[in-house]
Amino acid sequence: MPGKSCKQALMMEIIRFEAVAFDFIDGVLVAIEPVVCASPAVAIQTAQGQWKVFGHIGAVAFSRTSDFEKGQFNRRHVLRRFGQVPDEYLGENNDE
Repeated sequence: MPGKSCKQALMMEIIRFEAVAFDFIDGVLVAIEPVVCASPAVAIQTAQGQWKVFGHIGAVAFSRTSDFEKGQFNRRHVLRRFGQVPDEYLGENNDE
């Protein structure tokens, strides 16, 4: 690419979509192993299936964004919630 440096051409932001289900164990909401998904729609469908079909107490679909250029890692954006989920998933955007 004429006129552009390699640094400008690289994308520094990485987005990962996940779905995670929750169960009550000894009176506490506990996360089940997260499922990595190909897109936001698949993450939402997976979370809904974990809640509705598999009978978990709740599930959430979210994206994790890491921006290496800005030094921000694993910023979470909740896409959709189903059933009961921990308070940390009730906000729209969370930094970890």
